[in-house]
Amino acid sequence: MVAPGTIAFAADDAAAVKTEDGKYFDKEGNPTYKVGADGTVDWYTYSGYRRYHSECHVCHGPDGMGSTYAPALQDSLKTMSYGDFVSVVASGRQSGNSVMPALGDNPNVACYMDDLYVYLRARAHDAVGRVRPAKKEDKPEAYTETEKSCMGAK
Repeated sequence: MVAPGTIAFAADDAAAVKTEDGKYFDKEGNPTYKVGADGTVDWYTYSGYRRYHSECHVCHGPDGMGSTYAPALQDSLKTMSYGDFVSVVASGRQSGNSVMPALGDNPNVACYMDDLYVYLRARAHDAVGRVRPAKKEDKPEAYTETEKSCMGAK
């Protein structure tokens, strides 16, 4: 039985059911993580870990666990849709004295939105721990091309 006011998830809500160019998707078509039996994570989860710790952890705490002035994103991703995540990160949000700045113009965030979402989703579902993933899949060639395009490289 689930307590009132809580959200219950089926074990496979975030399960990867499709892969395309090294990116995994759930049954709804949202980006998701893939963790192998040996702990190997997909490239997007690994990259999301790195991007999170370069841009987001100052406010949202280590590993998405929150701080005194910013929410625990590992909890937020239990109920926040992919579209809402992208919208809040890109456009920002204000709630009382708490302000999430708009980061849609920051290429170090905007270019890696999926990576951040995938990493935090993996944290929300306890698929990855609080440490840098020790094993990762190789960086997909399609990822490199998208990254170059987004960052303006020729």
